[in-house]
Amino acid sequence: MSYIAIPISSMPGKQDIEIDVTINGQKQALHYRVELFYWGDCHVPTFDRVECIQQMLAGYDRDWSLYYIGAPNDEFVPITFVKKEDLAKQRKLLMAR
Repeated sequence: MSYIAIPISSMPGKQDIEIDVTINGQKQALHYRVELFYWGDCHVPTFDRVECIQQMLAGYDRDWSLYYIGAPNDEFVPITFVKKEDLAKQRKLLMAR
């Protein structure tokens, strides 16, 4: 799969991103969400950041699927989600080749 990178600023809170693309004449809308997860928000303090991310994602909105975990810093980790229905569309297009 090819990728197109679009820089997104690291603003606090959720950033809902909607992209309309046309690939080989097929138009589709893609919905992404970038959210910053702060280490200080871990419910159970831990030194293991992977465990912290697992805890924070455990109760996340089930309509969204984990798409990409960005580079963490000392304060937070940016995580990108994609709407589950859009992920299914992407997979279907890949399988149609």
